[in-house]
Amino acid sequence: MTKTLLLLTAAPFALATPALAETTMAGAAADAVEASEAAEPQDAKNAPPAEIFSTGVAKGRDRLDSATSTSSLRATEIEKFGARSLAEVFRNIPGIRAEAIGEGLGSYTIRGLPLASNGSKWLNFQEDGLPVVEFGDINYLTPDSLMRFDLNVGQIETIRGGSASTFASNSPGGVINLISKTGDVEGGALQASTGIDYQDYRVDFSYGARLSETVRFHVGGYYREGEGPRDNGFTAYRGGQIKFNITKDLPTGYIRLYGKYLSDRTPLYQGVPIAVTGTNEDPRYSNVAGFDASRDVLQGRNISNYVIPNGQNNLTRFDARQGINPTVKSIGLEAQFDVGDWTITERFRYSDIGGSVQLILPLRIAPAATILGALNAPGGSLRYVNGDRAGQVVNNAGTATLNGNGLLVSGMLYNPQMKNMDNITNDLRASRVWKAGAGELTTTVGLYTSRQSVFNDFLGPNIVTDVRGGGNTALVDLINAGGIAQTQGGFFNFNASVAASFDADYQVLAPYASVNYKVGKFSFGGSVRFDRGNVEGQAFGYTIGATNIPTRPVDINRDGTISVAETRTAVFDFNAPSLVDYNYNYVSYSGSVNYRASDSLAAFARYSRGGRAAADRILLTPSIDPVTGRLAPGFRGYDVVTQTELGLKFRKSNVTLNVTGFLANTGEVNRQVTSNAAGETVAFLIERDYRAYGVEFEGAVTFGNFSLSAGATYTKAEITADATQPQFVGNTPRRQPNLIFQATPQYNTDLFTVGVNVVGHTDSYTQDVNQLRLPGFTIVSPFLQVRPADRVTVMLNVNNVFDTMGIVEISQGALPANGVVTGRTINPRTVSAAVRFNF
Repeated sequence: MTKTLLLLTAAPFALATPALAETTMAGAAADAVEASEAAEPQDAKNAPPAEIFSTGVAKGRDRLDSATSTSSLRATEIEKFGARSLAEVFRNIPGIRAEAIGEGLGSYTIRGLPLASNGSKWLNFQEDGLPVVEFGDINYLTPDSLMRFDLNVGQIETIRGGSASTFASNSPGGVINLISKTGDVEGGALQASTGIDYQDYRVDFSYGARLSETVRFHVGGYYREGEGPRDNGFTAYRGGQIKFNITKDLPTGYIRLYGKYLSDRTPLYQGVPIAVTGTNEDPRYSNVAGFDASRDVLQGRNISNYVIPNGQNNLTRFDARQGINPTVKSIGLEAQFDVGDWTITERFRYSDIGGSVQLILPLRIAPAATILGALNAPGGSLRYVNGDRAGQVVNNAGTATLNGNGLLVSGMLYNPQMKNMDNITNDLRASRVWKAGAGELTTTVGLYTSRQSVFNDFLGPNIVTDVRGGGNTALVDLINAGGIAQTQGGFFNFNASVAASFDADYQVLAPYASVNYKVGKFSFGGSVRFDRGNVEGQAFGYTIGATNIPTRPVDINRDGTISVAETRTAVFDFNAPSLVDYNYNYVSYSGSVNYRASDSLAAFARYSRGGRAAADRILLTPSIDPVTGRLAPGFRGYDVVTQTELGLKFRKSNVTLNVTGFLANTGEVNRQVTSNAAGETVAFLIERDYRAYGVEFEGAVTFGNFSLSAGATYTKAEITADATQPQFVGNTPRRQPNLIFQATPQYNTDLFTVGVNVVGHTDSYTQDVNQLRLPGFTIVSPFLQVRPADRVTVMLNVNNVFDTMGIVEISQGALPANGVVTGRTINPRTVSAAVRFNF
C-alpha cells in the first residue's frame, strides 16, 4: 500500500482501452446535470433533479429502488443560497449540522452524532467519488479547507447512514460528494461578483467542449481577493483554484484524467468576547462595548509579523495575517469498462497537500485586572506595543475602562505548519448483474487502499491583546508593580503554550463486497467492509494535559539580553520522540430491504455498523504508549457507529417527500477543548458513548411557477456512558439542537427568479455539563436573478438579511461571574451582486 503499489495498481487502467460498458456513476450524474443545463442555458428552469443516485452505493439506482436516505443539490440551485462557504451550502442538507463560521476549518456532524472537536469526524467529504483527505478531523486540516464550490461543480450528492459505512472508509455517518462537470455539453460561463456592503472581488469561469466526437474536456476555476465579511483591517481573502478533466469516450464507456490546483488564503474566525446576562436557562447575549461579535475580529491589522522557534528550533519569521492557507495539487484517473460480464470501475488520485494556519485562540478573555493577576503582574500597568496607540501606558486605575469594555485577551497565537499532508487513494471495484430465478442479483467486490501523511508542527506563543473593533486590536505589554515587563512585544512566552510535531503515515487497506437481489417489488441488500490500518511514525512534544512545559532562555530578538518572556521559550527535544507504531482492524456491514410499493411509493429498512479510525487527535495522549508506540491497554484505535433506519419515499411529477427515522449508537475517544471554571481554555481526552434517535424529512413541491424545497431533522441525543466524567451520563451532548431546518421557496419566470433561503435550528447547551443555554437562530437570505438578455444573468444575494447574531459555539459551560463568554458567530449580513455571461 505504498505510493508505488498504488501507482502500479492504477497504471494498467490508464493504459487499457477495452470496450467500456457505461459511464461512471459520478460522471453520469455530472453529465445528466450538464445536459439539463444545456436545455436551460440561462439556468432558469426548475426541473426536478435526476433521480439516479450514485454516491456511497455499489451501482447508480433510482432513489426509490435504493434503501438509502439521500439528497442531491444541483449547482443551479446552490448558487441561489448566497452561500459564502461550503458550510453555508452543506447546512441546506437535511440531517447535516454545519457550523458556518467562515471558509474552512468548520465543524460538521450528522443525525446527532457527537461534535467533540472541529472538522467532520463522522462524515466523508469527497470530490468525484474519492475523499479529499482520509480523516475528516485532522488537526487544522479539515476537508472543507481543501475544496471549494465554484462553476466546476455540477451537483452535490449526500448519503446519510446506510451503505456509506461499507462503500467508503471512515464514513459511518455519511458521505458528501462534489461531482464535477465533464464537458458533456459544449459551452461555458464567465461570472464576475462583488460585495456590495463588504470587500470581495471574484471572477469565475467554466468551459466544456468536445475536441472530437470521442474526446471532451472541462476546465474552470476562480480567483478572488478582499477583506471579507468582517472588519479584519487587511486583505484577508486572496487566491483561487483551477480544475480540469479530459475524457475519452469509447463505444460504451470512457477513461478520464483530471487535475486540480488550489491555493487560497482565507481568515479563520475564532472565539471573541460576548456579553451575557440573565440565567443559565435564559441567557441574554449582546456585544461588549466597542466590539461587534459578528463583524469584529481579534486578529486585526496590528498583529502581523513575529519571530518564534520553528519545528526545527530555528528562529523563523511568520505572518499572523496568513489565516488558513492551503495548497493542493491533485492528479487523478477515473475509468470504467467491461471484462466479460463484469463492469470494472477504477478511481485513483494523488494529492500533494501543504500549507499553514494562523489564528488567535483565546485562552482567556477577562477584565484587565484579572489578566494582569494571572500573568504575574497584579496591580500593574499596560503599555501598547503597536497600532495607533503604540507606546501609550495605561495605569492600573485606567485598565477598568480600557476601550470602554475593560477587557484583555490572553491568547495563543496558534501556528500549525502543514509540511506534508499528502494523500494517495485508489478504489478498484467490479460489479456483475446475474439472472437468479425470478429476479436479478447484483454483486460487487472492491479493494480500497490509501496512504495519508500527517507531518506538521504545532507552535503556539502566548500573547496579550486588548479588545477593540474595526480591525484595530493591538498587542500590549504587561508591566508589574515593580516596573518589570512580563511580556516582550506583547508575547508572554514563545511556544510555551503548545509545542508539538507529528510525523506519521496512516495506511489503509479495505476489501469490500456487496450483494443486492431484486425480485418483484422487493430488493434485499447486504454489504461488508474490512478495514485494516497501519500507523507508523513519531511525535515530539508534550502529552495532552501537561502543565509547566519545560522551557529554556532564548534570545528571540537578538538584542544580547534575556527578557522575562524570553526565559519562557519551549524547544523540541529531538532525542526523546514518542513512537507511533500500531495497527487496527474493524469490520463494517450493512443490511437492508426495500419495497417498491408503486411507481410513486417505496419503503425501506436498514441496519448498519461502521467504523472511524482515530487519526492524529490521539497522538501525544494516553491512548498511545510513547515508548513502544502501541495502543495503550483498553484503546482500540477506532470508534464504532451503529444505525437503524426506517424510511418512506414518495415521488410524483411535482411532489417529492422522503421521511427517515433513525437510531444511532456511538462510542468514541477524542480530544475535547472547553473552558474550566476560571474561564481558561483546557484540553482533555474523553472516553464516551452516545445515543441519538429522531426523524428526518425532505420534500419538494412545484405549482406552476412556484416551487418549495424544504427539510427538517428532529433529534434527541444523550451521553450514555463516560469513563472520565460519569456525572455527564444522561446529559445532551454540547451544541446539539433538537431541531434543524431549511427551506427555499421561489418564484420563477423566463425573465426572473426570486426567492428566499431559510435555515436554522433550536437552542442547545454550550457544553456537556448542560447548564448554559446556546440560543437557536434562523437565517433568512433572499435572492433575485434577472435575465435581461439571452445568456445573461444578473444576480443579487443577501446573506443573513436580518443581521442575526447567530452564536454557534461558546467555550463556557455556565454563566461566568464577569459576564463575558468566548463565542464564535456566523457572518453578519452581506449583500453581493454578480453578472454571468453564458456562451
